[in-house]
Amino acid sequence: QLQLVESGGGLVQPGGSLRLSCAASGFTLAYYAIGWFRQAPGKEREGVSCITSSGDSTNYADSVKGRFTISRDNAKNMVYLQMNSLKPEDTAVYYCAVGPIVMCVIWQADDWGQGTQVTVSS
Repeated sequence: QLQLVESGGGLVQPGGSLRLSCAASGFTLAYYAIGWFRQAPGKEREGVSCITSSGDSTNYADSVKGRFTISRDNAKNMVYLQMNSLKPEDTAVYYCAVGPIVMCVIWQADDWGQGTQVTVSS
């Protein structure tokens, strides 16, 4: 059964860092583009970052450029989101998701994890 499981969320102070992880099972992650999305209470889910299947191209939302870095380890079936210089407006539930080759262009995924909470507060 295809599964995506996020971890690494938590409470962090503004300016701090977190690294989110997403573990894939039931399929070979290397065949898919994968991205991170987030949703704050009362707001629409938005794309945060995306990486192609080979890892040769990445996309980021303007709000996180220069602060977040997405990476993947296909041998481990894992994807990561390094989050630096965190701001209160980064507070949201973060989801990893997989999709076809166009995913990183259209910000629309096929399969989703259940999410991990990130809270940025003093």
